[in-house]
Amino acid sequence: MSNHRSFRGSRNRGRNTNSRGRGQRSSFDPSMLVQKATFTPNKTEYSPTHLFSDFDFHQTLHRAIEDKGYTKPTPIQDAAIEHILEGRDLIGLASTGTGKTAAFLLPLIQKVYGTENRVLIIAPTRELAVQIRAELRSFTHSMKIDSALCIGGVPLQRQIKPLKRYPHFVIGTPGRIIDLERRRELRFTDFSTIVLDEVDQMLDMGFINDMKYVISRLPKERHSLFFSATLSPKLDDIVRSFLQDPITVEIEKQTTSSNVDQDVIKIKGQSKVDVLHDLLVQDEFEKVLVFGRTKRGLNKLAKQLVHKGHAVAAIHGNKSQNQRQASLEMFKKNKIKVLLATDIASRGLDICDVSHVINFDLPGTYEDYIHRIGRTGRANKTGKALSFVD
Repeated sequence: MSNHRSFRGSRNRGRNTNSRGRGQRSSFDPSMLVQKATFTPNKTEYSPTHLFSDFDFHQTLHRAIEDKGYTKPTPIQDAAIEHILEGRDLIGLASTGTGKTAAFLLPLIQKVYGTENRVLIIAPTRELAVQIRAELRSFTHSMKIDSALCIGGVPLQRQIKPLKRYPHFVIGTPGRIIDLERRRELRFTDFSTIVLDEVDQMLDMGFINDMKYVISRLPKERHSLFFSATLSPKLDDIVRSFLQDPITVEIEKQTTSSNVDQDVIKIKGQSKVDVLHDLLVQDEFEKVLVFGRTKRGLNKLAKQLVHKGHAVAAIHGNKSQNQRQASLEMFKKNKIKVLLATDIASRGLDICDVSHVINFDLPGTYEDYIHRIGRTGRANKTGKALSFVD
């Protein structure tokens, strides 16, 4: 059923160099995507320079950290927190799932606690913004720290009201943040700290002009933090205009192919839905993220799988934000076994214990493929990625 040729392609060999139109199929050779996991869960544990107790946090924040069971920082937290506490501009190069959200939230919570300092955090997707705010609240439930979420898919008036309270943290996506600023419901000059998160993804999603607009409106005296998985030459202008004398913290990346068992499944004229069903009924397929190319195709697939007895939900751009968030929560809490998604779900989401990623439709580029399969094989675990090919 599968092809076991080794994947020896470079990062660029698999790229689709043509511009992608709507619904365009992938042009890279899927047989290149075969790789058996070599990741060893029992590898040497990271030994941090600090413990969380070493950082100069308020005792209330220390208690919140202890309540979450955190004792040893991850590499990005260990390297970045001290510099952020010192007020240094920072470039943090780390992938999703490395603990980078807490790496900037914890020192910034300390910075605003008991003060009038305000923080603006911009993320590329609604789901990531929601995730950041949820983590913020988990640390500040015993502290008088207010926050507002400003994302698309939610009525504008519902987001304007919280802004009237001048919350310490405003977290949002570029389009909605700029819309609120242009309506004069939000002033960028009110923020002493700005965080751009997952900047490479914002670039990929076409937000570079939005980022430049925001930066042009910020106060000259500010604390600026820039987080990205990679730092491409296309981001040089953003870095130069956004940061002043930054310190760079780069965390060595665990390559996706080393902890994800990748394979292809040849359909050979069979029904793709039937092949998917035959996989999902197997015990090892415990928590499965299925990627499709189009919204209409995913809706059709969801109905077909429900008809076959599977508990599924779908997230894509035609779903309301409440629907998307509800589906994600059901998947995270194991109330459904299968989540169907377009590529929006591969960007920046941290979902625990995904056993399998299935490319029901092939992605458009190698980079999209890496983002998709990166949803499994996380947190010192191995995962499996399967791609359907004709």
